[in-house]
Amino acid sequence: MEQGKFRDVAAFPGNPGYEKLIERQSALYKREDDIRSEFARDYTRILHSLAYRRLKHKTQVFYNAAGSDHICTRIEHAAHVESVASTIGRYLGLNLELIKAIAMGHDLGHAPFGHEGEKTLSTLSEKYLKRPFWHERNGLRLVDKVELLEDNFKHYKNLDLTYGVRDGIISHCGEMDDNGIRPRAEFIDLETDFTKAGEYQSASWEGAVVKIADKIAYLGRDIEDALTLGILDRGHIKTLEEMAGDEKDGALNTGIIMHGMIIDICRNSDPDTGIALSREAQKNLVRIKKFNYEHIYNSRWLLPFVHYAELVIVELFMALSDVYDGDKTFERIHEAEAYYPELMHGFGDWLTRYVTLPGARISIAGFNRPECDNEKIYGGLETERTFTQAVIDYIAGMTDQYAINCYQELLRY
Repeated sequence: MEQGKFRDVAAFPGNPGYEKLIERQSALYKREDDIRSEFARDYTRILHSLAYRRLKHKTQVFYNAAGSDHICTRIEHAAHVESVASTIGRYLGLNLELIKAIAMGHDLGHAPFGHEGEKTLSTLSEKYLKRPFWHERNGLRLVDKVELLEDNFKHYKNLDLTYGVRDGIISHCGEMDDNGIRPRAEFIDLETDFTKAGEYQSASWEGAVVKIADKIAYLGRDIEDALTLGILDRGHIKTLEEMAGDEKDGALNTGIIMHGMIIDICRNSDPDTGIALSREAQKNLVRIKKFNYEHIYNSRWLLPFVHYAELVIVELFMALSDVYDGDKTFERIHEAEAYYPELMHGFGDWLTRYVTLPGARISIAGFNRPECDNEKIYGGLETERTFTQAVIDYIAGMTDQYAINCYQELLRY
C-alpha cells in the first residue's frame, strides 16, 4: 500500500481551499505565545466545552442511565470515530488536526436518548416551528450560536470554529451505499444551504474520512454492546462471524470488525476515486448495517426505551412551553420554580445568556448570568415561536439523566 497519497490535496497551508477552511465567522482572541494551528485550537475549544462533556451521559444506542461502565455512550463513540479517522488519515497523508477536531465535535448536536430523542424533538419542531430537527443541523447551530466558552477576560463567547470543522459537523451523516466519497468543490453557506441530512458532501477530504469512520465505528461497537447485553442469540452470532471474515481467529469484537474496513479503505482510496472501500468490503458494510437495523436498532428490546424517551421529552417540552408570557416570561419561570426547581431554575439561568436585556424590557427575576458577549439569538423573546426554539435548544442539550431528573419533578404535582 502506498502511504501519503492525499498529501497534496489535504488541508495544509498552500493546498487548494486551505485559507477558506481556516476562516472563522468572527475574530477569535489571540495569545502571542500560542503554538497551535487553527484546527488544533478548534479541537481544544470543543474539548473544553460543556457540550462535549455532556456526551458522556448521552445514549449512543442502548439506554444507560444506570451508568454501566461497559456500554458505549456518545462520548466514547466520538473517541472511536477519532481513532478510526485518525488511523486512516495518518496513512493517507491528511491533516490529523482537522480530522480530530471534526471527529471530536461531530455529534455535539445529539439530543438526549440518542436517535429516539432526536425523532421526538423533530416531531415537536415540525409541529410548532414547521421545520425538522436533525442532529447535524443542530450540531452546527450549537457550535455557532448556543455553546459558550470563557475567554481570557472571564467573558463568555461563542465557539467561533473554523469553516472546515463546522462543515465537517453538518456534513458527517448520509448513507454510504454509494461507494467513494469526494469533497464538494463549493464553499457554500452552511447555515442556509443545507436543508436536509446528507445533502452535501464535506468540503474537505478530512471531513470525508470522518464520515466513513463514523459508520465503521458505530456499526462495530453497537454489535459488541448488543452481544454484551444478550440481545443477539447464537444464530445472530454465527451470521456475524461469517461477516467478520477469516481474520477473526475465534474472536468477535469491535476491533475485529473495524480493522478489516480500515485497511481496505487505506488500500483502495486515492484522490481520483475518492475515499473508498473495495466492492467486497462495501457489500459487507451494507450487510452489517442491514443486520444492525433488523436485529438491534429495530429490536423489540428497545421498544420500552423508545416509548419512555418520547414521554420524557414531550412532557418537558410542554412544561417549559407553558411558562411563556412575553416580557413576563422570566417571572413565570421563577414562579414555576416552586414546583419544578431543577427544571425551571436551570432553564432560567441558561436562557438569560441568550436574551437582550438592555432597556429592561425583560425582567430576569431571580436569575443571573455571567458576562456574556455572545449573539443574543432569542432577542427579547418577542414571539412564542422564538421561545419554542429556545425550549428545543435547551432540551436538546440535556443529558439522559438530567432529563429524567427534571421529568421526575413533573410527577410530584
